[in-house]
Amino acid sequence: MRQMGAKAQERDTPAGDLRLANLTKRFGIFTAVDDLSLTIPQGSFFALLGASGCGKTTTLRMIAGLEEPTSGQVLLGDRDIARLRPYKRPVNTVFQSYALFPHLDIHENVAFGLRRRGIRKVTEQVDRMLALVQLEGYGRRRPAQLSGGQQQRVALARALINHPQVLLLDEPLGALDLKLRRQMQIELKRIQTEVGITFVHVTHDQEEAMTMADTVAVMNAGRIEQLGAPADLYEYPATAFVANFLGQSNLLAGEAAGSAGTDVPVTAHGVRFSVPADRARTDRGPVYLGVRPEKLHLVDSVAQVPSGHQHVEGVVTDASYVGVSTQYLIRTGWGSEISAFVANTGAGRQLPVGAPVVAHWDARHAFLLPREAGADSDRTTPLLDEQPPVGALS
Repeated sequence: MRQMGAKAQERDTPAGDLRLANLTKRFGIFTAVDDLSLTIPQGSFFALLGASGCGKTTTLRMIAGLEEPTSGQVLLGDRDIARLRPYKRPVNTVFQSYALFPHLDIHENVAFGLRRRGIRKVTEQVDRMLALVQLEGYGRRRPAQLSGGQQQRVALARALINHPQVLLLDEPLGALDLKLRRQMQIELKRIQTEVGITFVHVTHDQEEAMTMADTVAVMNAGRIEQLGAPADLYEYPATAFVANFLGQSNLLAGEAAGSAGTDVPVTAHGVRFSVPADRARTDRGPVYLGVRPEKLHLVDSVAQVPSGHQHVEGVVTDASYVGVSTQYLIRTGWGSEISAFVANTGAGRQLPVGAPVVAHWDARHAFLLPREAGADSDRTTPLLDEQPPVGALS
């Protein structure tokens, strides 16, 4: 590992990828993690993203050794660590609560793990860690004298000084305000790039996962709904859950009758649309035609719709100015509402509630998802996962 010293390098011989093989955890009759298998590449920044109760924290705790799997393996390289005690695993965890010792100064908080291992000369390593998290000169302060973001950096330094092969982050930025959280997102990514070890980050914050992670796994009901690069998940979701959990989508319920050349024709609410075949997860049967709100453009009449674009007519029912954009709700002719986010470039006027509009989009920006038979309604709001029973972990 870079910047860690020769002895640390010996301890930190790369262990390989972190692999979860058929990992399952049950609490009584409730299955928190359901036969989960995935590979987290060595040296990557990996995010487990999901709503409360989806199983993401339970998964993290099984990797850390704080929860014993009902079945399955936790493999670091070729070594199964699922039955090792937490302190014997080359894994450290950073929690949302920081868990700093209030009676110790920052230097001693960071040095705590080294001193427990009987290492006496710690000053050089502690100073190096404080420099890594940009807290040089703070060693003799107490935790109460630091801001929330600074305390989180101390917790990170304390974890990294033990030279783990995997660092687990359990909602580490959840207690910070919005501006500080965004600053820390950048700092965490910088630190991960600099130290080059595997980070596994659990969060319910979509923006946080997309900002920092190389790979995101979206969890739902103990399983992985979709895994991939943030841009791939956002631009081409695999399920309706992913489409509305990672951002927001307009999902129009329709029927597809099979591919026609390079397109898949779709009939929704009596209107004919089409989606490129390479943007379709299915080409036949009940489907959702999806379009992200920021991909919609609003004009006054059908005559203004560019050639090749598809459109829906409606009436503005709500307009919310949020700075970078104005977010509109538009009631369509069949009664459902769709969302449109219009960038505030200064070039256009804000539409009043009650104004008739035409929402149009380029078919190349749409996507097609399978829809369960009987799910006839459109979806334009994020889905909420079911909550686990009392005593289960998120």
